[in-house]
Amino acid sequence: MSALFEPITLREVTIPNRVWMAPMCQYSAEPEGPLAGAPHDWHFAHYAARAAGGTGLIVVEATAVAPEGRISPYDLGLWNDTQVEAFRRITRFLAAQGTVPGIQLGHGGRKASTDQPWKGGAPLGPDAHGWQPLAPSSVAFDERHPVPTELTTDQITETVGRFAAAARRALAAGFEVVEIHGAHGYLINEFLSPHSNHRTDAYGGSYENRTRFALEVVDAVREVWPEGKPVFFRVSATEWLQEGGWTPDDTVRFARDLHAHGVDLLDVSTGGNAAGVSIPTGPGYQVPFAARVKAETPLPVGAVGLITEAGQAQKILANGEADVVLLGRELLRNPSWARQAARELGGEVRVPEQYHRSV
Repeated sequence: MSALFEPITLREVTIPNRVWMAPMCQYSAEPEGPLAGAPHDWHFAHYAARAAGGTGLIVVEATAVAPEGRISPYDLGLWNDTQVEAFRRITRFLAAQGTVPGIQLGHGGRKASTDQPWKGGAPLGPDAHGWQPLAPSSVAFDERHPVPTELTTDQITETVGRFAAAARRALAAGFEVVEIHGAHGYLINEFLSPHSNHRTDAYGGSYENRTRFALEVVDAVREVWPEGKPVFFRVSATEWLQEGGWTPDDTVRFARDLHAHGVDLLDVSTGGNAAGVSIPTGPGYQVPFAARVKAETPLPVGAVGLITEAGQAQKILANGEADVVLLGRELLRNPSWARQAARELGGEVRVPEQYHRSV
């Protein structure tokens, strides 16, 4: 059988195959009112289709731990119990299809309060459901974005608690896996990188200080998340800067720290924290960063980035470059990618009885 369709067990959770759906924001929640941040019919249909298509694990899009942590006013959130109830509908259906439900928890930091990308993604003010962004330092992402308000130490402690509270709600909502979003220039990534973290207190300066917030979040989530369920962490392994940024060497070192703090898999992406950089994209362009973490640390890894073909995904696993692959845009194009790849490679995925004629 193809390695893509072998199950993988992390702690006590067995995921039926290694074709996973990467978190991708839909920017489609209500921005205000009692249902703000709650998933609705669009989210249900979106995730249900990929589960019916045979995806082994679905990581629900970046879900904010606080209203001001949303990347856009239209993002999902888990800061109240109304949102919990709305998520249960999704997790029940995913589990019924044999798909493990996961969720990514995050905070937008200085890149929060922006419009939907198909409307240009520009920063929004209070007159358009926006707010003043928060960050480790008062350094704007680029000339379009406002200068964020620097977090106080008390606000940092409060934010750590928000991650823990959101993880408790994720558990109540039926999720089996929680992923902490530490990539793509959002709040945790901003703390990690000297490019965006100019603090001079215990949360800035040295590697140990810049990783302090991330590890506090991991510890807080791990404390409330059941021992038998896995915690993932998504990282940007490089910022594609010549100097002054987070590096692949930092990522390897950090992966060892995350492993020691109870993280079960590193979801390895790149970029997002530095504006205007040149990124040499191409098929599997981020896979070498995952491969290095896998080769040099004990932490299991997921590879992402323009993985589109079944043979390509199979080769990544067969070569020992990653333990799983996470697909993004390809699963937007083809919700049944896993089922088609199984036919091509001689693997098996669960097919809903209603779709038996498609086998």
